[in-house]
Amino acid sequence: MHDKLADLLQRKEQALQPGAQRSIERQHEKGKMLARERLDYLLDPGSFQELDMLARHRAQAAGLEEHPYTDGVVTGWGTIDGRKVFVFSQDFTVFGGALGEVFAEKIHKLMDMALRVGAPVIGLNDGAGARIQEGVVSLASYGGIFYRNVQSSGVIPQISVILGPCAGGAVYSPAMTDFIFMVRESSHMFITGPDVVKTVTGEDVTLEELGGAMSHASKSGVATFVSQDEKSCLDDVRFLMSFMPQNNMEEPPTIDTGDDPDRLCPELRNILPVSANQPYDMKKVIASIVDDGEFFEYFPHWAKSIICGFVRIDGHSVGVVGNQPLFLAGVLDIESAEKAARFVRTCDAFNIPLLTMVDVPGFLPGVDQEYGGIIRHGAKLLYAYCEATVPRIQIITRKAYGGAYVVMDSKSIGSDLAYAWPTAELAVMGPNGAVEIVYRRELQQAADPVARRAELVNEYTEKYANPYAAAERGYIDDVIDPAETRQKIVAGFRMLRTKREELPRRKHGNMPL
Repeated sequence: MHDKLADLLQRKEQALQPGAQRSIERQHEKGKMLARERLDYLLDPGSFQELDMLARHRAQAAGLEEHPYTDGVVTGWGTIDGRKVFVFSQDFTVFGGALGEVFAEKIHKLMDMALRVGAPVIGLNDGAGARIQEGVVSLASYGGIFYRNVQSSGVIPQISVILGPCAGGAVYSPAMTDFIFMVRESSHMFITGPDVVKTVTGEDVTLEELGGAMSHASKSGVATFVSQDEKSCLDDVRFLMSFMPQNNMEEPPTIDTGDDPDRLCPELRNILPVSANQPYDMKKVIASIVDDGEFFEYFPHWAKSIICGFVRIDGHSVGVVGNQPLFLAGVLDIESAEKAARFVRTCDAFNIPLLTMVDVPGFLPGVDQEYGGIIRHGAKLLYAYCEATVPRIQIITRKAYGGAYVVMDSKSIGSDLAYAWPTAELAVMGPNGAVEIVYRRELQQAADPVARRAELVNEYTEKYANPYAAAERGYIDDVIDPAETRQKIVAGFRMLRTKREELPRRKHGNMPL
């Protein structure tokens, strides 16, 4: 037995450091951690339980003469804040982290197990894509991962952390997960690299411009969160997990924040500018309402006219969607509708209640928007809200015009509770536009059209641009003092905690993708 144990120990020592020393040094020189160092940092100390540590590839192709243990990916389970998670960490020091048959089999096994026991999967990606020497086997192996991503979607949280290159077919697994984290200057995602782009299109583009973290965070809408370095990235992953349930059958964790649920927010009485055409920061409104002012923003660099993110209210996880008057006056456009739709569906899938803060002047007009499909993309947000069965509360702070008001979780599309501040303006359109249409002939014939227009705008504002007509008809449940906003939300979500709603039986709906 002693000899057998010595042999086992030797094999496991080889598995703990399967890459060449030079490869390890290069990884550290780039400011990147090794696969196991990342797991040690991410997970609770001593909690990691490894699977398939002694797995090795079976290929005989040239360039694969070595058969290192782990085959380039470390897999297993551990805990984050005492809660179980499954993780895989790609090892760039072994075959550049390229995926082969055994590499993929390890991930398949991990994903199957996570789905069976109902726990999140976190993938730490740092690899060169498919292993060329294994050919079509590598491609088929990717297919197995993609299929499992879809089977797990909406059942267990799936998180992708990009900590190096992620190219070609490798990008599609992260794209189908719930959240993508990237690191500035060291994470890169693209279908085809700069050299291929140059050859095919003639465009000169750097690696960072094409597939860097900020490009995907601000332009493509691929990267959900961006961090300055690996450690802060993994810290953010841990923070995100504090808002998420283990699976779709469980509730998100509750944390006693110590923030008084009955406190007033008197600062909200003075947060709106005197003129309805002046902007203000909706994030400040959100910070006043939520526990400890803590807000973990979703896609903070993309589609900035709408804000999405995770907060705690009364200690419970809540997803917030809000128009941002600081950007494009808070209008809905193609990108903001897509961003909010995905966030709403994510929250609904994982039993996270939704709070919608409304100050929306309408949809962004323009030929580019119409040709780009604003009708179809705007319908995604409408569909997402109509489909959501979690508790939903709407707060209208100021403008709520036209179809954009309806789309922003109005009572008519299923919001459970709708409140408005006295400054709310619920109308088909703004006073100026309405007067130009309704009183066009009268203005043309007026002796002083400017004075008459101002008079009609004031009349329209008094009669229609207020919350009281909507309150009379029950389209909003109450007009509230802004200082009471937090109290109303806390009471509302407490009441809605036992909400149960079943959608009609069907294979799936046909969302306007």
